[in-house]
Amino acid sequence: MIISNCKKIVGGSGEGQALVTAQPINFLAMIDATTGRITDPKHELYNKSLKGVVLVFPYAIGSSVGAYVFYSMREYGTAPSAVVCARADITTASGCAIANIPVVDLPKGAQGIKHGAVARVEADAGRITVKV
Repeated sequence: MIISNCKKIVGGSGEGQALVTAQPINFLAMIDATTGRITDPKHELYNKSLKGVVLVFPYAIGSSVGAYVFYSMREYGTAPSAVVCARADITTASGCAIANIPVVDLPKGAQGIKHGAVARVEADAGRITVKV
């Protein structure tokens, strides 16, 4: 399946298993950059790793300092390969820009992207390919 109504926020491409959540993420408070794991036991992705995945989530919450967590994850080798947002926010956009992680907006949300499916994000083309 190909989704072609995405908006490029940060260019590039990345592929991996989709890690999908309807809950926002506070990157500063909920992510351990050294492992890439979500540490908040109240989050539906608790203890899941962002390493090498295509992270599909609505938007980031919390401090703008969370942008540096993306950079730290890149340095530790625990960053996602690409990010798909319902509404890219300044934390996600700037964090992914400094970490060179592709980001697209998918305004209608993650319709058609199932948790665990292999997804390829081609931000410059505004396209996501999901292997079903």
